[in-house]
Amino acid sequence: MAGLPTNCPRILPGTVAINPELGVPAVKGALRRYLGLLREQQGALNRLNVYPVPDGDTGSNMAATMEAVVERSHKASDMGQLVEAISHGSLMGAQGNSGIILSQVLRAIAATLDGREGLDAGGFSEAIGRAAEAAYEAVGRPVEGTILTVLRETAEAIADLHAGDLPETLAAAYRVAEESLRRTPDLLPVLAEAGVVDAGGAGLLLLFAALLEEVTGAAPPLPADLLSAEADLPRRERSDGKREASVAYLRYEVMFLLDGADGAGDRLKAAWAGVGDSIVVVGGEGAWNCHIHTDDIGPAIEAGIAEGRPHRIRITDLAEQAAADEIHGRPLFEPLPDARKAKVGVVAVAAGAGIIEMFRQYGVQGVVVGGQTINPSVGDLLAAVEAAPAKTVIVLPNNKNVVPAAEQLDPLTRKTIHVVPTRSILQGIAALIAYEPHSDAGVTAGAMGRAAAALTSGEMTRAVRDARTPAGTISEGDWLGLVDGTVEVIVPAHRGTVWGRRIEGWLFGKRRMRARVDARAEKAERKALIALMEAVVGPGHEIVTLFTGSGARPAVTEAAAAWLAEQRPDVTLHVAAGGQPLYPYLIGSE
Repeated sequence: MAGLPTNCPRILPGTVAINPELGVPAVKGALRRYLGLLREQQGALNRLNVYPVPDGDTGSNMAATMEAVVERSHKASDMGQLVEAISHGSLMGAQGNSGIILSQVLRAIAATLDGREGLDAGGFSEAIGRAAEAAYEAVGRPVEGTILTVLRETAEAIADLHAGDLPETLAAAYRVAEESLRRTPDLLPVLAEAGVVDAGGAGLLLLFAALLEEVTGAAPPLPADLLSAEADLPRRERSDGKREASVAYLRYEVMFLLDGADGAGDRLKAAWAGVGDSIVVVGGEGAWNCHIHTDDIGPAIEAGIAEGRPHRIRITDLAEQAAADEIHGRPLFEPLPDARKAKVGVVAVAAGAGIIEMFRQYGVQGVVVGGQTINPSVGDLLAAVEAAPAKTVIVLPNNKNVVPAAEQLDPLTRKTIHVVPTRSILQGIAALIAYEPHSDAGVTAGAMGRAAAALTSGEMTRAVRDARTPAGTISEGDWLGLVDGTVEVIVPAHRGTVWGRRIEGWLFGKRRMRARVDARAEKAERKALIALMEAVVGPGHEIVTLFTGSGARPAVTEAAAAWLAEQRPDVTLHVAAGGQPLYPYLIGSE
């Protein structure tokens, strides 16, 4: 990109420089502003993600990264302390791919600040140039149309300014970044197909907005067509005066949008009073956003059906979520006695009691809880590595979003680190089959990598958003089958219609109606698992391992086993209770 857009203003209207340079107070203020913007726009950034499976989302990862930076920089009183706080805090707190790239940007700014009292226009331009170079280097296979493009084009444009004051340079950076962000769908077809811009690039735009506001005192208008703040649901005060935390005893969170006649929202609140707590119903004029904590999912949804058409239904198991939050990032267990003596140790990322125990039996020295939706930070991984008894450690990330964080570990520890870039739990298990705890670490890591690459893996989950993929159009709630990370199976979830369910209720009664609905849901799940197994298990394969996760139905598992026995009679099937969240089935075939 050569130069600035022709319509790029010298400075945003109404701005007045209140900080001539980015010194300690201004940098700390900008960091706080940026964290505030990320929190405000976290939901919007998460919704820009185009992949429909449950995963660690961009807004959440960038906000978590900035929280670590702001917390560490709060007590910094001079530039040396601030540089260390930004550099160390961003690296140790980085989560997910977007968090890692953001940490590279912040560390480049910190490196440019080192030895200076602050950054003027030229210093800021230098910092963004260094950030672009560092970000591209941090990504194994840079893809244009992402945050990398927005960062690079901004760096190139403001480098061409040569001179100018800081507000002018920041205004130019913001405007260039916005225009670059708008062009990301032109460079990345998956964005164009989904009709969104790159989420990471949008998060970077917020950084320039925070810097500009800190220096000028005027907030630039965020592009409303690219970002939309998530609805802020009001908290309900309990009439009995008890603390809101008491609702944690209720197992499930049920949320949906409700289309209905006038007064439907008030009637739903009244009906829900006997079903659960933490009830929030907001809206009007025929549309409501509805939220409840309950132990009885069926009655909660049926109350909505009685008042209109519930849609975008989302059910969260609060007990599982709380358990994951409680143990997130901690090394979980005591390794086996023999594992403690290993010359070459292994630290793995995993979730699910059965999966974790299997890693323990394979001799790993440490586990960090993580995976889909729970992306451990560099600091989490480093703590597990340092706790491992061995001086040489092989790290198994077991998720594509955790690989970048694992690759930051080597310079942070005196131990020798080898990262085998496993992208799934099943690849991690396959790698451990080739693990030799007392052999040369480089040779062992190479063998583990080859074993992981030789495995064909399948994962079954439900879509968390609508999407269009090469495999077809996906609607929220559909069953998805992923083969080596790519969607290859789409089975629509049974939804029925409001009137169809009402008619069934009249004909068969509510209990029989629920049984019929459940039977159709089981049929869709069974169809998805068999289709995934057919895609994963090839003619030359001999062994299939099926890990059942949280929510797996025994009848569906049995149906898949029966299909395999009939269609692939030469294949040996092993079924193990993995207990992994969000993915009721994981399939490994070799």
